[in-house]
Amino acid sequence: MSAQHGTRAFAPFEWMVALRYLRARRKEGFISVIAGFSFIGITLGVATLIIVMAVMNGFRQELFDKMLGLNGHVVVHSLSNFNDFDDVANRIRNVPGVKYALPLVEGQVLITTPNTSSGALVRGLREHDLKELKAVSTNIRFGTLDNFDTQPGVALGSRLANELNVRVGDQVSLITPRGAATALGTAPRVKRYPVVAIFEIGMSEYDASILFMPLHEAQLYFNQPDSVTVLEVVLDSPDEVGAVSPKIISAGGPSIYVSDWRQRNATFFTALQVERNVMFLILALIVLVAALNIISGLIMLVKDKGHDIAILRTMGATRAAIMRIFFITGASIGIVGTVAGFLLGVVVCLNIERLRELIGWLTDTDLFAPELYYLSQLPAEMDSGETASVVIMALALSILATLYPSWRASRLDPVEALRYE
Repeated sequence: MSAQHGTRAFAPFEWMVALRYLRARRKEGFISVIAGFSFIGITLGVATLIIVMAVMNGFRQELFDKMLGLNGHVVVHSLSNFNDFDDVANRIRNVPGVKYALPLVEGQVLITTPNTSSGALVRGLREHDLKELKAVSTNIRFGTLDNFDTQPGVALGSRLANELNVRVGDQVSLITPRGAATALGTAPRVKRYPVVAIFEIGMSEYDASILFMPLHEAQLYFNQPDSVTVLEVVLDSPDEVGAVSPKIISAGGPSIYVSDWRQRNATFFTALQVERNVMFLILALIVLVAALNIISGLIMLVKDKGHDIAILRTMGATRAAIMRIFFITGASIGIVGTVAGFLLGVVVCLNIERLRELIGWLTDTDLFAPELYYLSQLPAEMDSGETASVVIMALALSILATLYPSWRASRLDPVEALRYE
């Protein structure tokens, strides 16, 4: 080894010395403990970031799919009575980017049985249109939507059916104050309907409050025989709502105005986004603390290995070689910890629902109550770009944490280190 020319960067001997410093010895036991805690901290930090971001992405996507799967992306209102709704719907269906347009009648009712009662939102739809709502038609648990238009029956959410203790074939009574006008005022309207289907969307708020009935029957029940309340328009891509909405207004005519999913749910989705960003910043501190542990561990290692550094320097090792040795030592902790954290995070995300059920069974608690979180199971959806950013951030912090201690080691004067030996 020549002192003049030094050694090739990241030569085998540098790796050998660096990895030997990572092995636990009795004399460097405390330093090895710090290195171990740094490794565990980075592993848990990366895994936690990946898991939490995946769960929040899954939570947002599930809510997005279920909320927009039952409601249109664009809601078309009329400034007057919506008597020409079929003509308007046909024109809107021809707009590029529109998947389908559903005329519907909406109204609040009190739904009762001999034993109990509950409030519900009635949505009157044609059979064909109701089957277009895949969130409902693909999640029928009991009964069927076949011949929905020809029979005066209703379809209930599963939680509403459980609350009323009814099954398919049972009768329920609907009560609304918007009844017939009499000399003494408006009389409430009461009518009985059989339950023809029970669906379960998976969003507790909807399963406990939504009721579907045929459009013609809803028009009669709410005194709107020739009109509808709104048109709900579903687009090929919800993200294109800004570009398609002006075309819908142009096709629908001057008597309509629209609102879209961004306006109706702006506060909700904005709150989710803010919470997600704050959680990322808070959990990133775990990785930062682990990186600071690498700095403290390496500084102690440099002080402990001053004699070894001096001998290596006198044997011809350059300052750059010494710096690379300690750089490899510290970076190895961060890189291996990041990889371990990534693998742990992926495994947990892929088995998140099983883990939730296991922890719930062990602790005898409900860790994800549908009544509180709207969804019936814990979702996790990993985003490749977001996961990559977590890994890159952890690697960058780990590498940056090794630079100062490695530089300090390279600046050590071998004469001073060996003076009292």
